[in-house]
Amino acid sequence: MAAITGQQFLDRLQKHPPTLYIDGERIADPTTHPSTRNICRSLAGLYDLQHQPDLIDALTYEDGGERHSMGFMVPRSKDDLRRIGEAHRIRANYSLGFLGRAPDYMNANVMAAGMGAEYFGQCDASRPGSEDRDFAQNMRRYYEFVRDNDLCLTHALTNPQVNRAKQASEMPDPYIALGVVEETDEGVIVRGARMMATLPIADEILVFPSTVLKENADKSRYAMGFGIPTNTPGLSFQCREPIDVGRDPEDHPLASRFDEQDAFVIFDDVLVPWERVFLLYDTELANKAYAGTDAVLHMAYQVVSLKIAKTEAFLGTAQSIVDAIGSGQFQHVQSKVAEIIVMLEIMKGLEAAAREGATVNKYGVMTPARGPLDAARNYYPANHARLPELLQLLGASGIIMMPSKADREGPLGPQIAKYLQAGRATAEERLKLFRLAWDMSMSSFAGRQTLYERYFFGDPVRMHSALYEVFDKQPYVDRIHAFLEREDKHEPVAADD
Repeated sequence: MAAITGQQFLDRLQKHPPTLYIDGERIADPTTHPSTRNICRSLAGLYDLQHQPDLIDALTYEDGGERHSMGFMVPRSKDDLRRIGEAHRIRANYSLGFLGRAPDYMNANVMAAGMGAEYFGQCDASRPGSEDRDFAQNMRRYYEFVRDNDLCLTHALTNPQVNRAKQASEMPDPYIALGVVEETDEGVIVRGARMMATLPIADEILVFPSTVLKENADKSRYAMGFGIPTNTPGLSFQCREPIDVGRDPEDHPLASRFDEQDAFVIFDDVLVPWERVFLLYDTELANKAYAGTDAVLHMAYQVVSLKIAKTEAFLGTAQSIVDAIGSGQFQHVQSKVAEIIVMLEIMKGLEAAAREGATVNKYGVMTPARGPLDAARNYYPANHARLPELLQLLGASGIIMMPSKADREGPLGPQIAKYLQAGRATAEERLKLFRLAWDMSMSSFAGRQTLYERYFFGDPVRMHSALYEVFDKQPYVDRIHAFLEREDKHEPVAADD
C-alpha cells in the first residue's frame, strides 16, 4: 500500500527528522523528545486509521493497483466529493476537530495543484519540455511523489511581521522576507523567513505564495513556489513555546495529544533543486495560484468538515455538562446549547450546498461550489470564539475547581470523590469531563485555538473584501432595477388623499 502506517511515519521521522528548535535546543528525534513525542504519536494514530479493516475503504482508494490515502483522490463526480468529505470527517473526529493542520489539508492542496499543473506552466521562468525546469511537469510529479509516499506536509505563507506599512524590498534587509538570491545550474538559492508553519513535524514543506504579494515589480524575487524536505540543509524551524507540558492525558486531554506546534521558518541560503520549483518571479501568477488551480476550494472543503467535527465536539461536551449537573430544565441553559446547534447546522448546510453545487473545472476535477465555502470561511472565524465562551458559561466555576488525576489518587481522594461528584456523575467522571471542557475553552491550548481560528483563513477584513470582490452581485442588482421599472398589468391603487 502507498498509504503508510503509523509506525512507518514514526520511522521516517526518526530517519529524516525536520530541523526543529524548541527552547534553544535542536530536537534530534521528535518521536522521543518530551515536547513533540505526543503529537508524533497522535499523527501515527491518524495514519493507522487508514489500515483499520472497517475504515480501509473509507480512508483509502485504489489506483494503479495501489491503495492511496483518500486525501489524494481526484474527484470526478459528486459521489467522489462525498467520499472524500466522509474521509475528512473521520480523520477530523479522531482529534475532535482540534488538529487544525492534519495531513489531509495539504493533500487536498497538492491534489488540486497537480491537476491544475498547467497553471504553473504559464510562468515565464518555466522551460516547457525540459527535464527539470518545466514547472507544470514539476508540479504533476510532486503530486504523484507526495501521494505515492503518503507524505505529511507543512506550509508557510506569510512574511514576518516587521513593518506592515512597507513592502518586502523596503525592509532594513531585503531578505527578511523569503526571496530568491540567485539561480544556479542545480536550482535557486533562497534566503529569508516565512510565517507561520503549523505542524512543522512533517516530511516536507510546501512554500506557496501568500494570497497577496505587495511587491510591485514585474519580476519579483519574492514570488515563488516550491517543495523541499524539512531537513534540507540551511532550513530551520523555530517553534513557539510548547503547549504540551507533559501532563497526564486525563488532566490535559487535548494539549497532551494535539499540540501540533507552530513555527517560523528560516531559509539560510537554501538550495531548491529545479525539479522542485513550481513558480518563480511572476507576481500575478503567485497572487492567484490558489484560485487559479481551485486548490483553495478543495482545501476549504476539508476545513469545513474539520470545523463541523469541532462544533459537534463542543455540542457534545456542552450537553454532557448539562446532563452531569442537571441544568437542562433552565431556559437560559437550553438557549446556550441551542446556539451551538444553530452554528452546527449552518456549517453542515454550507458543506452540503458546496457539494451539491459542485461543477467540473477546466482541469476535469469536480470542484465544490465557491459561494457556500466562502460563506463558511467568513462565518466560522467570526463566530468560533462564542463556542468556548458558551462552555465557560455552562460549566461556570466547575471548570476552575478541578483537582488533577494525582489529586484524586492522593490523600484527599475520598473527600474529592464526595464533594466534587455531580448529580448524574461520579467525581471521576465529572472531573474528566470538566477537564476536557477546560482544555477546549480556558487552557493555553484553548487560547491558541481561539486565535488560530480567528486568522485561519487570513485577516477577517481582507477576507470580507475578497468575498465582496469575487461574489457576483449583479443578478441581484438587476432584479431590484427590474422590479422598480416593472409595469404590472393590474397596477395597485393608491389611497385617496
